[in-house]
Amino acid sequence: MADITIATSSTEQVSAVFGEFDRNVKLIQKAFSVTIFARGSDVKIAGDDELSVAKAEKAVRTLCGMFSRGEAIEEQNVRYAISMVNDGAEGEIAAISGDCVCVSFTGKPIKPKTVGQKKYCDMIRNNTITFGVGPAGTGKTYLAVALAVTAFKQHQVQRIILTRPAVEAGEKLGFLPGDLQNKVDPYLRPLYDALFEMFGQEAFARNQEKGAIEVAPLAYMRGRTLDDSFIILDEAQNTTREQMKMFLTRLGFNSKMVITGDITQIDLPETKKSGLIEALKVLRNVEDIAQNRFTEKDVVRHKLVQDIVKAYDEYKGTRRDKNAWNN
Repeated sequence: MADITIATSSTEQVSAVFGEFDRNVKLIQKAFSVTIFARGSDVKIAGDDELSVAKAEKAVRTLCGMFSRGEAIEEQNVRYAISMVNDGAEGEIAAISGDCVCVSFTGKPIKPKTVGQKKYCDMIRNNTITFGVGPAGTGKTYLAVALAVTAFKQHQVQRIILTRPAVEAGEKLGFLPGDLQNKVDPYLRPLYDALFEMFGQEAFARNQEKGAIEVAPLAYMRGRTLDDSFIILDEAQNTTREQMKMFLTRLGFNSKMVITGDITQIDLPETKKSGLIEALKVLRNVEDIAQNRFTEKDVVRHKLVQDIVKAYDEYKGTRRDKNAWNN
């Protein structure tokens, strides 16, 4: 039997670390097969395995550090701390704190929640073109929009341009009512939602009317040169090779581009190759172009989203191994 006692700064810190109805501590107990309980401002951890107790201690101390830095301790933070402890990288979590990307219309601070998200934000700030590639729920588009809004409000750029390829994912555009803009608007809805949250609907509408904010399908980019702009291409896995090259060559002076996508969710016909996959290979050694690869650890949606992404990755790996064996 092994045990360790952690002396925290206050009972308030203990309460925050344990969470409502001890939900945070229960996650740590389950992850490392230990028992955790509090005595005043002290936290005691006990278990049969010394290594498990040591890992649980690191998880608890990580959460204590978050509390000391003024960060909210939520289920996602706890699960992330556990995964980082298992990887021996819990020390990297402290680097995330203090990086407020943007403040939403309602006053909510928008911050990176994982090391992968922090690296992504730094890449966007330090490079002219950044690729953010990874599964759903990793904040690829959301953080890019937040950085675009910050650059716009600080007068670093004069326009925000958000675009997506209007590729059907099982739905048929022709059956949607209205003109082309009406037909593609449902595909652009996630971009509108992010902008509404950060600007508020009135400010968004006002800036859109002035031409300072543009949300449009990728086809509208052809033939243009985009100066003094923060440009985001979302769902880039659904661009063709020709569309990707066309988009990248729209880059003008004093502009920044962010290209996001998930190469496991390509909706192009089988005869078409993804422009995102080709661009990642062609441009990987070009200066001032960065690539960030997100993993399931960077998923900040519901826990099940992370589990789904992981299950599909494992299934894909199993099928690949099976095919290799059969061949």
